[in-house]
Amino acid sequence: MMLPLPAARADDRPRESCGVFGVFAPDSDVARTTFFALYALQHRGQESAGIATSDLHTASVQRGMGLVAQVFNEDNLRPLRGALAVGHTRYSTTGSSNLRNAQPYLIETMHGPLAVAHNGNLTNSPLLRQRLLERGVGLQSTSDSEVITQLLAAPATDEVSASPWEARIGAFMAQAEGAYSLVVMTRDALFGVRDPLGLRPLCIGELPGDGGSRRYAIASESCALATVGARFLREVQPGEIVRVDGFGLRSTQGQPSLRRALCVFEYVYFARPDSLLEGQTVHSVRQRLGAALWRESPVAADVVVGVPDSALPAAIGFSRASGIPYSEGLTKNRYIGRTFIQPDDLLRRTGVSLKYNPLLCNLSGQRVVLIDDSIVRGNTAGPLVRLVREAGATEVHLRVSSPPVRFPCFMGVDMAIPDELIAHHRTVDEIRQHVEADSLAYLTPAGMMAAVRGDDAGAVRHCSACFDGNYPLSVQDWFDACSGKLAFEASAGHP
Repeated sequence: MMLPLPAARADDRPRESCGVFGVFAPDSDVARTTFFALYALQHRGQESAGIATSDLHTASVQRGMGLVAQVFNEDNLRPLRGALAVGHTRYSTTGSSNLRNAQPYLIETMHGPLAVAHNGNLTNSPLLRQRLLERGVGLQSTSDSEVITQLLAAPATDEVSASPWEARIGAFMAQAEGAYSLVVMTRDALFGVRDPLGLRPLCIGELPGDGGSRRYAIASESCALATVGARFLREVQPGEIVRVDGFGLRSTQGQPSLRRALCVFEYVYFARPDSLLEGQTVHSVRQRLGAALWRESPVAADVVVGVPDSALPAAIGFSRASGIPYSEGLTKNRYIGRTFIQPDDLLRRTGVSLKYNPLLCNLSGQRVVLIDDSIVRGNTAGPLVRLVREAGATEVHLRVSSPPVRFPCFMGVDMAIPDELIAHHRTVDEIRQHVEADSLAYLTPAGMMAAVRGDDAGAVRHCSACFDGNYPLSVQDWFDACSGKLAFEASAGHP
């Protein structure tokens, strides 16, 4: 049993678990379409990538470790032919980072091939895993995504086993707890599945077709649809099962959705700024977060600078609301952190200077408002403040466009364990002293939710548990299991 207990690291960013994509488009190069869609979703995970295809009879898969362009080339894409495909790009939360945990999972069943790509985390995965093992089902990986695949392939009752795939998926949803957005490929159909809380995003698009055939794609974010020329249709609704095949697109409700709880961190950090969530662009929401931050925590300054890349829209919003000029102050090396060559101890101690370089002409002699989207462990904020100060800034005021992260996530986001979260055991002023800023202010939970909900301010449809500890489902068993594993590893002398 592998539980999401990440080791301490220099990178202070939360990590999403993955991006998923599926396409039904006969008489087209579905593997190439999926490849470019995964490129657009690569911000959601850079550890591994994979594509599985079906020609309506047999299925093939290609998976590998690394970036999408490191995994695929013309030679290994060429054999991936078919009418439909599913793809996945991964960052591990449940299950270690190695090839056996790379997705999509592809297995042969009594009803033909089955491929599954999963974004999220099942909070009752240990229980479901144990049930499979007791039934004699063998598991090859430590990922809860393989548990999902086997639950679909080998339902617990003969009645469900003989049922159509929609019934199998519904039976899985009745057992599963936690976050899951799935793309599922059978021999001749593509499915999109979203958990009843809608914790992770999933959307549907239509590809241009020739003649009367309808071609559809399903993706974690609408940016992937735009990349492959698909027209955004709508989001997959919480608890919904969408089927795409030769007869078109059909929808069934797999499980009732009694409450919505899309992860608010999709708006704060994870999603690409050009993606659509709940009918609004992520970029516009981030600008509203920045404007709300100014209204709550104004400061006298000469220039507003955002931490590239996800905090830039919030910095623009802060600048527009305050009237303080916005300027680039940091340039980012986008290839650091996406290489298998790790820095040695001396280079690691130089911290963010490996990833960011200051623009001295825009910082020297200035009172700087430095905007970031979040502070998780606190490993990056201090070096960034020092970097700006060493570039000649006379004052550095740190503003964060989300509340303090005080609680871990159990729904598919690597948010660290409580003791690693700087705000879990420090006050805001203690954090200010730790990062050596002249002032520090976070956006309040109320300010964040008002900015995210916009005109629909009264709606309650987001999970903000990492900020307030109010989980949308029970996580006590998972939390106890994590704590037990942590204690075991400490007693065994593991880091």
